[in-house]
Amino acid sequence: MLEAINGFLSGKVLIVLIVGLGSYFTWRSRFLQFRYFFHMFAVFKDSLRKSGGQLSSFQALMLSLAGRVGAGNIAGVGLAVTLGGPGAVFWMWVTALVGMASSFFECSLGQLYKRCDEHGQYRGGPSYYIHHGLQRPWLAKLMAVLLLVTFGFAFNGLQSHAVTHSLQNAFGFSTGHSGIVIAVLLGLVFIGGIKRIAAVSDLLVPVKTLAYIGVTLYVIVLQFEHVPDMLATIFKSAFGLEPAFAGLVGSAIVMGVKRGVFANEAGLGSAPNVAAVAKVEHPAAQGVVQAFSVFFDTFVICTCTALLILLSGFYTPGFEGDGLVLTQDALAAVVGDWGRVFISVALALFVFTSILYNYYLGENNLRYLAGNRRWPILVYRGVVLLLILWGSVQNLGTVFAFADITMTLLALVNLVALALLGKVVLRLIDDYDRQRKAGVQIPVFDASQFRDLDLDPRAWPEGDQVAAEGGSETRMPQVF
Repeated sequence: MLEAINGFLSGKVLIVLIVGLGSYFTWRSRFLQFRYFFHMFAVFKDSLRKSGGQLSSFQALMLSLAGRVGAGNIAGVGLAVTLGGPGAVFWMWVTALVGMASSFFECSLGQLYKRCDEHGQYRGGPSYYIHHGLQRPWLAKLMAVLLLVTFGFAFNGLQSHAVTHSLQNAFGFSTGHSGIVIAVLLGLVFIGGIKRIAAVSDLLVPVKTLAYIGVTLYVIVLQFEHVPDMLATIFKSAFGLEPAFAGLVGSAIVMGVKRGVFANEAGLGSAPNVAAVAKVEHPAAQGVVQAFSVFFDTFVICTCTALLILLSGFYTPGFEGDGLVLTQDALAAVVGDWGRVFISVALALFVFTSILYNYYLGENNLRYLAGNRRWPILVYRGVVLLLILWGSVQNLGTVFAFADITMTLLALVNLVALALLGKVVLRLIDDYDRQRKAGVQIPVFDASQFRDLDLDPRAWPEGDQVAAEGGSETRMPQVF
């Protein structure tokens, strides 16, 4: 029954939602992912500025990449190629391209409608912009529950399963023992809250990402003369023009969209939870940063994995096996047996930071549902650690099907909310563009221009209040 429901939702509903509404957001925003493409790098550079003890835009980016760059970039791409052929990679690109607009919309709204709690910390995400933007508290609570179940519970079990079985394949480690070690290490980080999670992500995300890109680029350079032909195969296979993969067009679209969404998470409502807590001068600036995150995740990391697999010579049409083993064997076919070890270590780092990210998403939405009471958070931490142990030793086929269903429901609720709040985002874009055209290097948000919206004055003071307090640098409360 789960497979039938999942097939309908992820095979039909998800494609229409992600590609259809993502295309609509692209058109309504005047193709912002193209207009802002080079501007993304300037905003990314500005995000490196010190934030005076607050969570910076760069830290928010590292946290979102901690979640986006995970098992989906290794095992997910391998699975997409296995079941959908090379054409699935093209549809992953399409999903990411329109997803950049969706991510801009959701992360800008997450910033705009964020709230400052009694401890001076920012909280935000889909539940907040649904609650305060659409004035639908019941729908906001449903969104919080879906995020909690999908990321806090189901995805963490899946991530644990992937890494422990990878370590077993490469080193012969017991999955149970690996699960215990991972649970203990994660528990130590959980105790420190968002500050420690951000610090660990700042350290591990650049290391894991650069190391993985470096090794995969090495393989691509070794086979560089075959890259143009392989890119042509990807495009032809996407439309059934490659004879060897002509029968996989439907599977290529479905697997490309499903695994693309699983990898970059654009439109799911996950990234806004992290984007909302960053210190930025304008909500649209964080939207730009998070659109860059989607681009980097899919067009760089996922493409590196796909080319690694397709150029290795190991993959053939009709390959049977899981995506992780395919990626490990593909690298080993080019560089030797140490390739399997490298993929396992890389996956361990990817999964560790992804679980931290998933945990925070769950905690943030639990706080929305239960407030700042401590005992629900402690219970939640315990349940997450137990699920990590359970996921390390269990066959998670049913859990994967369940997670795909809840992921599609997340996309349904979130993307509909984005469509209904689209006019608000367009106002943010117009304000941001107007300031940039006037020569303002770093546009600043003035809440007095948006008095008709239900905004938190502690998060977004009006222009005259900001001036009285001494400028934009002092206008936001400290996060820590």
